[in-house]
Amino acid sequence: MRKSDFAFWSFMVMSGLAAVTTVLNVTKTYSATTPNSEIYKQLDLFGDVLERVRSDYVEKPDDTKLIETAINGMLTGLDPHSAYLNAKHFQDMQVQTRGEFGGLGIEVTMEKGVVKVVSPIDDTPASKAGIKSGDLITHIDSKSIVGETLEQAVEKMRGRVKRPILLTIVRKGREEPFDIKIVRSVIRINAVKSRLEANGEVGYIKVTTFNEKTHANLVKAVDKLNKEADGKIKSWVLDLRNNPGGLLDQAVSVSDDFLDKGAIVLTKGRNLQETQRSQARKGDVTDGKKVAVLINGGSASASEIVAGAIQDHSRGLIIGTRSFGKGSVQTIIPLGGKGALRLTTARYYTPSGRSIQAKGIDPDIVVEQETPEDIKRREKRSPRGEANLRGHLTSEGQDGKKEESGSSTFVPKERAEDRQLQYAIAHLLGRKTDIKGVRREDIEKAAKEKAAKKPTPIKNAPVKK
Repeated sequence: MRKSDFAFWSFMVMSGLAAVTTVLNVTKTYSATTPNSEIYKQLDLFGDVLERVRSDYVEKPDDTKLIETAINGMLTGLDPHSAYLNAKHFQDMQVQTRGEFGGLGIEVTMEKGVVKVVSPIDDTPASKAGIKSGDLITHIDSKSIVGETLEQAVEKMRGRVKRPILLTIVRKGREEPFDIKIVRSVIRINAVKSRLEANGEVGYIKVTTFNEKTHANLVKAVDKLNKEADGKIKSWVLDLRNNPGGLLDQAVSVSDDFLDKGAIVLTKGRNLQETQRSQARKGDVTDGKKVAVLINGGSASASEIVAGAIQDHSRGLIIGTRSFGKGSVQTIIPLGGKGALRLTTARYYTPSGRSIQAKGIDPDIVVEQETPEDIKRREKRSPRGEANLRGHLTSEGQDGKKEESGSSTFVPKERAEDRQLQYAIAHLLGRKTDIKGVRREDIEKAAKEKAAKKPTPIKNAPVKK
């Protein structure tokens, strides 16, 4: 059985029918002396409760919904990341990780019960048809979507390639709504955005998620910027802020893009097959140029793997605020045509053996943004971080242990107001800066630690090939 591990999701082929058959056979033959007899007694209790709900509840319940809710209750009782995915949710997850789908090519949000266009994606059916930022979508194929959830509206806009769809648009400056006909096409989500900074001396790469194409798109972005700058690039900024993670194999590949050798990450689980070590191969896409990595409280999972590997190997300086702290691996176990099980099966560790779970990555240099008061109040009410999630797993596997992870997720839209980015550029170019929010003691400490640091290799783990 071959398995590819993901940071949030991974696939492991398993026959749902075989699993169910095993349970049924054991259930029929258990006796009071078998080690598992107590669990089957509890299953009898569950059956009694289920039948009582089906027969006596005030309204006739949906049997499928009852079972799905019961399964999810069992899994969410383990930790916040284990869950049951019905067939629809499983398909949606595959779309997200694949990085492409049949659709229109627009980023949308919900505003006052109406779907609002954030922006059309360049060179997609939506942009070619004339959809504009700020447009309100009120009808799809002449049927009103006002009052529907954003997810319901998005599901209707996605569909089979080459199938037409009719959108009714309300646009500021036009008195009457109007229709736009669009033919769906394959939409490819580019998780990598890039540009030149400091007159072409700094290459800026922002990774928004880790899908199947992240590594390939990052390599293309580096090549593109090198050509645009005509060899002027002296250093690179890798922006992982508010990147929630994604595929573990992509996190390994992106880490490998900046490393020539050494361990990248160790995944360690309950079973031997869940324990794997990933190793860097020779070759650095930046040719050894200086690197700064930006993180914040929205940097999680795969993002933390990349930041941790670069930090442990002293390959670059980590700048920003403490990351989210999600250091667990989920495996997706397909259940035939009945959806899939997302189950936490391992934790991952940085090359020096640090667990990220509920702790996060501490930056070498703490640079805090100037955060608006309303966002400060919101974040105070709902603090970020794995340790703030109900039922989270600590690095020791005990719920409730006091740990700290996560920080503010605010990033200013204007580059000039982005303290973390501006400090990173100034640091890379060797310029002095008086940017507020930078703790000077951290700068001195980071310089001393970087000079003395030698990554501790992970031992007694198989090398991933």
